[in-house]
Amino acid sequence: MNARMNPWLILSAAVPLTALISCSSPKHIAAAENHESLLAQQGTDAVIWQHASAEAHWLYVQGYDHATWKLETNLTAIDAEKQMVDSMEWDRRPLAVIVDIDETVLDNSPYQVSAIKHDRTFDQATWREWTDKSAAKASPGALGFLQYAKSAGCEVFYITNRDIREKASTLKNLQDLGFPDADEKHLLLMEGTSDKTERRERVKATHQVLLLVGDQLRDFDERFKDRGVNHGWDQLNDLHDSLSQYFILLPNPMYGTWRDAIQGKGTDAEKHARVKAWFEKNGY
Repeated sequence: MNARMNPWLILSAAVPLTALISCSSPKHIAAAENHESLLAQQGTDAVIWQHASAEAHWLYVQGYDHATWKLETNLTAIDAEKQMVDSMEWDRRPLAVIVDIDETVLDNSPYQVSAIKHDRTFDQATWREWTDKSAAKASPGALGFLQYAKSAGCEVFYITNRDIREKASTLKNLQDLGFPDADEKHLLLMEGTSDKTERRERVKATHQVLLLVGDQLRDFDERFKDRGVNHGWDQLNDLHDSLSQYFILLPNPMYGTWRDAIQGKGTDAEKHARVKAWFEKNGY
């Protein structure tokens, strides 16, 4: 017999067989949670609704119908003002409409569908693959509204948080669909910050902005980034009048500041933990 003892025999002698079996059985090994997959699956209903529901389609049509009415109202108010004041006091800046792009004039729900199919959350690399295709369809009602705005004497400015490197593909997408003013002058992309305030002010410095359209309240005012108190609802009350006159909000349950306020920043595990904690706190 070999003088060196077999280590497995030593271990088996010291540990009961049942313990060895239970420790080695795969069913007792805790599988690591794939938090990216869990976060992706939490968005399933929202993406299905945005991509496939007649309800979402009609809300866009209804929103742009309301935008047309609101723009007509603001144009009428300008004409009335011109008749009431001396011509030297007129605001002679050219008229403009400002719109966001993603989930406002372009529908990116196919990207979100693909992300869930592959158990992914948003990723800049895969997003770039999507925008490089220049294949997004126009949001329902968007093209007709902006063509009307152009015919009514308004320039159209597109203020988007797409990266500056997506300029060419974004312009091609807009141009292929026939959107007015789809050129470099009227496309203001993100350069360093997602805060659109400076870009809006740049347009307002040279134009009289009659209406803004977006899928996030931050497309109107950056104060809506802060959801720390009462989910941002207090800002709605504070800005009620100007929102009512100058802003149209379109539906987007897939992503946005409202979700970021719950998920926060960090790893997928940290985001998932915050979402879970939110439901535990707010459920009954």
